[in-house]
Amino acid sequence: MAPSGSRDVQLTSIAGGRDDDADDLEEVRLLDSYDSRDGMDDGGMKRIQVRVTGMTCAACSSSVESALCAVDGIVAASVALLQNKADVAFNPALVKAWKRKTLSNSTECKILPEASTTGKPPHGTLVGQFTIGGMTCAACVNSVEGILRDLPGVKRAVVALATSLGEVEYDPSVIGKDDIVNAIEDAGFEGSFVQSSEQDKVVFEVVGVHNLIDTQVLEGMLGSIKGVRQFRFDQISGQLDVVFDPEVLSPRYLVDGIEGGSNGKFQLRVRNPYTRMASKDVEESSTMFRLFMSSLLLSVPLFFMKLVCPHIPMIYSLLLRRCGPFLTVDWLKWGLVSIIQFVIGKRFYIAAARALRNGSTNMDVLVAVGTTASYFYSVCALLYGALTGFRAPVYFETSAMLITFVLLGKYLECLAKGKTSDAIKKLVELAPATALLIIKDKGGRSIEEKEIDSLLVQPGDLLKVVPGTKIPADGIVTWGSSYVNESMVTGEAVPVQKEVNASVIGGTINLHGVLHIQATKVGSDTVLSQIISLVETAQMSKAPIQKFADYVASIFVPTVVSLALLTFFSWYVAGSIGAYPEEWLPENGNHFVFALMFSIAVVVIACPCALGLATPTAVMVATGVGANNGVLIKGGDALERAQMVKYVIFDKTGTLTQGKASVTTAKAFTGMQRGEFLRLVASAEASSEHPLAQAIVEYARHFHFFDDSSASNATDNNAKELKSGWLFDVSDFIALPGRGVQCLIDGKPILVGNRKLMTESGIDISDEVENFVVELEESAKTGVLVAYDNIVIGVIGISDPLKREASVVIEGLQKMGVRPVMVTGDNWRTARAVAKEVGIQDVRAEVMPAGKADVVQSFQKDGTIVAMVGDGINDSPALAAADVGMAIGAGTDIAIEAADYVLMRNNLEDVITAIDLSRKTFSRIRLNYVFAMVYNVVAIPVAAGALYPSLRIKLPPWVAGACMALSSVSVVCSSLLLRRYRRPRLTQILEIVVE
Repeated sequence: MAPSGSRDVQLTSIAGGRDDDADDLEEVRLLDSYDSRDGMDDGGMKRIQVRVTGMTCAACSSSVESALCAVDGIVAASVALLQNKADVAFNPALVKAWKRKTLSNSTECKILPEASTTGKPPHGTLVGQFTIGGMTCAACVNSVEGILRDLPGVKRAVVALATSLGEVEYDPSVIGKDDIVNAIEDAGFEGSFVQSSEQDKVVFEVVGVHNLIDTQVLEGMLGSIKGVRQFRFDQISGQLDVVFDPEVLSPRYLVDGIEGGSNGKFQLRVRNPYTRMASKDVEESSTMFRLFMSSLLLSVPLFFMKLVCPHIPMIYSLLLRRCGPFLTVDWLKWGLVSIIQFVIGKRFYIAAARALRNGSTNMDVLVAVGTTASYFYSVCALLYGALTGFRAPVYFETSAMLITFVLLGKYLECLAKGKTSDAIKKLVELAPATALLIIKDKGGRSIEEKEIDSLLVQPGDLLKVVPGTKIPADGIVTWGSSYVNESMVTGEAVPVQKEVNASVIGGTINLHGVLHIQATKVGSDTVLSQIISLVETAQMSKAPIQKFADYVASIFVPTVVSLALLTFFSWYVAGSIGAYPEEWLPENGNHFVFALMFSIAVVVIACPCALGLATPTAVMVATGVGANNGVLIKGGDALERAQMVKYVIFDKTGTLTQGKASVTTAKAFTGMQRGEFLRLVASAEASSEHPLAQAIVEYARHFHFFDDSSASNATDNNAKELKSGWLFDVSDFIALPGRGVQCLIDGKPILVGNRKLMTESGIDISDEVENFVVELEESAKTGVLVAYDNIVIGVIGISDPLKREASVVIEGLQKMGVRPVMVTGDNWRTARAVAKEVGIQDVRAEVMPAGKADVVQSFQKDGTIVAMVGDGINDSPALAAADVGMAIGAGTDIAIEAADYVLMRNNLEDVITAIDLSRKTFSRIRLNYVFAMVYNVVAIPVAAGALYPSLRIKLPPWVAGACMALSSVSVVCSSLLLRRYRRPRLTQILEIVVE
């Protein structure tokens, strides 16, 4: 994903203060600190920040920065890729009408008006989900997508056949969700709104409203609550939709107001959108089952009259009695089939009509054409027989069985598609139903515990979690100690100990002790909700290979209709000129009937259902299986790229290593006592927030006090006491990015950092010190030099242990034909030592975080598919630049945004699982296409009668209908076999025999 000149890059002013840049956790440039820039307002200069969207890698940010600096009046500009922001210092007198600036050849950048702190920010886009009923094949999907994309204000629209869902990104200032639903329904499909990214709407299920008076009371209460903008209550379903002002009102306050104001008569429960979607799936399956059973029950008498009654003389004689112009049996058949054709099969006519109205053709058109031809031919044959006395064969049974088998196929598809979405259902079931809220008085004492709906938990709430219950929201432990089972989210089976200040994940299970937690993330911001959203979005995505199926579907139906007409005229003309003997004709039949049956069979058997289901069902199952194994896949396109990966580039720190730096060696060279040496170093590093600096301070503290507690877990008061109690006073502290830190202690300079810092400061490094540092680096450790009063007084060795599975995973990838590469900012000696230990031959060292994307792009020059594995923080530019980005560790918003795969467990084995699952999925997709395409390639000629002259083999229309229905089911069942996927064992990949 190299930067493209055609990308849209958009700048938006940001109100409020500037956020700090994300911490750089790269291990080298050891003890680097972060550049803290002060605001600039000298000489009439002004500093603002703007939002930058559309950047994907370091090259994009460099391009934007260069273009900004080229504008007259702009003094300085710094672009932060990860934050999508630019910090700009400019002279307002020179920059007056800055509206648009071309950043590159064809990339346009736009600055939007600055958001006012008092007014509301300009509307952005919302992402809404809609259920779309009535879609039967890929042609329907193409039709709906085209309709949605043509709507004004719609930026993007994706429709998934397998889930019957549409995801629409739209501008609410131009178009509303009701307009989108109306557009779907105007096209002849069933549409309903599910949920959107807007934060000011909530859906409740109301209990206690029994009549019109209760409804009026409820509406009166809602109208009197300040902050309620609009509401809509459906008395039949009990659903209440409320749009509110989040700055004035919260959902919990609304619930308390309604329930308290009605003295408990009305009970409100927040409706989970995923639960509503699951109920729609059940409803669709129930509808299809009801229609299928109705058609089947009416079809059984037809076959009874055709096959059984002729062998029962008494009943058969009754059926052959004449009743008016027709026989009794004809009246019965006509009546039963008319109900099947026009009552039960009405949905096919409606769907076919809307497809034709929208200028497209789909499966319903073929079913409607085939069954209508069979039905009306039979009616015409009856009328012809009544007028002439010649009894021609009728095919009412064909029409009835066609509809019955199609409905059976749709019902089985509903069941199968329901199975593919089991992953989301299981994830939804993890969400806790209720939470125990602790209410405190002004003095901070607990006065009450109240059970509330977990969906009503707000950030900052104090919650009590008793043993055996689910944690209701993401948060921080404020009191208590326990073990928590996080396997349902992280995949790790071993319970994790949780104490004060430890973070917890909503949906995980508290095993032993009582915990008090303070909620930090609720609703859609929780880890579990993000996982559900990722899985759902992935299941809606389309793999590039599906474009082939969509294209074929768009031309398939017209082609089949043409083939059916060609089949009819070929057989009819051949019979008229005597090209085949008369004994081929059915009893009392003619050439017209003979040719018509072949053409109907072609129409029915060629329905493209299987083709449209081949890819999405496999992707749905794969994303669900991945989620169950701790691998979150963003979509079908990610799956398709991952199965072709040739290079996997690993970040070192936090990916190949554990990411927990620790001091292994501390040596003084000037005769200074070790304790005094560590005290000096810790004093200098105490002001730095770099993780390696914290490791040094922790080591020094433990050396002095033999205290096992981590400095990073100390409270603020303890930290202040620590600094004032035993550390030296520090002045003029300066962080030097890429080199280290410097400050003054007792008026003498002290420097802590790498060789570059010492060299630039003119400090000589003796051979003894250099040899010691080299020895550390060759043993995969990093040496930190310490100079005091311009003399190197010692060296500290820091190591970051490798993950235990690193070496076998690297060997496993090589066995799979994937070449591993390591990229790091550390020095070459340390990098080579680590690479040798894990078995990686290709190393890129001394690479700053922004340069990792360039390393990725260097491997992509010949079109090779490259994967990047990083910790999702400082590796985001490289994750975005790679063809397949894999963020290891459950984590951060940056990881979710930048990566294609999120590996929830902090385990490198999931890299192998991700690649292996992708390969298995696309093998299944290819097999599905073989089932779908070969089926049509073989079946259509047979249905057209190609084998009849030589082998007397033909497919009656009702048999063709059965084959068509079962073909799509076979494709879905083929995809469902992916549910049996088991993550590969390294012992099998490495061919290790375990006795």
